[in-house]
Amino acid sequence: MSRSHPEADAGGGAAVAPPSHSSVTFFLLALAAGLGAANLYYAQPLVALIADDIGLDETLASLVVTVGQVGYILGLLLLVPLGDILENRRLIGSIILCAAAGLGLAFVSSTPATFLLAALVYGVGSVVAQVAVPFAAHLARPEERGRKVGSVVSGLMTGILLARPVSSLLAHWLGWRAVFLIAALAMLALAVGLRAALPPRHPGGRTSYRQLVGSLWPLMRSQPVLRRRAAYQAAMFGAFTLFWTAVPLLLATPQFGLGQQGIALFALAGAASVVISPLAGWIADRGFSRAATGWALVLAVAGFLVTELGVGLSSVVVLAIGAIVLDCAATANLVFGQRAIFMLAPEVRSRLNALYIATFFFGGALGSALASPLYELAGWGAVTGAGIGLVGLALAYFATEFRRA
Repeated sequence: MSRSHPEADAGGGAAVAPPSHSSVTFFLLALAAGLGAANLYYAQPLVALIADDIGLDETLASLVVTVGQVGYILGLLLLVPLGDILENRRLIGSIILCAAAGLGLAFVSSTPATFLLAALVYGVGSVVAQVAVPFAAHLARPEERGRKVGSVVSGLMTGILLARPVSSLLAHWLGWRAVFLIAALAMLALAVGLRAALPPRHPGGRTSYRQLVGSLWPLMRSQPVLRRRAAYQAAMFGAFTLFWTAVPLLLATPQFGLGQQGIALFALAGAASVVISPLAGWIADRGFSRAATGWALVLAVAGFLVTELGVGLSSVVVLAIGAIVLDCAATANLVFGQRAIFMLAPEVRSRLNALYIATFFFGGALGSALASPLYELAGWGAVTGAGIGLVGLALAYFATEFRRA
């Protein structure tokens, strides 16, 4: 494969999008990434409502979020690698239908077991975002890859950050079940739209599925950049999900006294961080990823310190500022990481992305699982301490880059 055309498919055909529809293509990929990723986060501000309705103990309430993330990890490892051998448009459509099925099951769930099964299924289907992002990397020219990937990641992060306020408002007006019904219908509509409008992409790989999945661990071992970037984002995303799973519990207490509408507005403030994705892509395209990664990690620690100050002052505004700072750090670091791994080996780009996202989602699952026990047993200070501790581990590892250099 020519180094001057790393976006070429393994089958020999160039994957660069025709200029006449490239902007539409990237918009649709961003929309797929956003709506797909949002499925994992609709439940986050609704943890207490869902747990109470289905009879799930409050100390286990964060499983409502965690099980969906476990499903997501399974989808990353078992489905996303197929992007290197199967026609991508058809693969995206099939994954979206899986998400719609899980969301529909969540809508009718009345027991913890049924809802958790639904969360597992829609978690698996939510990996459409991680087929869309490498698809965008294939379509983009090398010199603009950071910006184009950044635009799709911006859609992904918009979905993550808007999922919470949207679900909170819908739950306030229509009940939590309506959130999942509307999400299921949106995924069905998206499947139809993508099938009609996206260009086909045939990777041309001849690897069997068994060989494909079996190649994941050797690929991880052979790519030090992938391991390092995945570790940074695992710590960052663990802190991110820890915060956003615990903060609705904090905001509902008498200290802040917010209902679902108030929690929705708080989450909407966090969505302001989506503007950082294109800027992060621009920075990465100019070769400043290493320094910017360090600043992103420091920024995440600062965000947690600001949230602790907000709790001490009982100020929603200060708490929201801390949330925005944390979200900006997590979003920027995600773009830096994906841009770095997409420059490694175009022919295995889906597998690289699957390994990257799966690794840091283990961190995210850990963060969400710890959120309600930490908060219920030890208060917000424990949440802050755990978040800073996770990012601190990433900073310690980041420091070894300079020793190696």
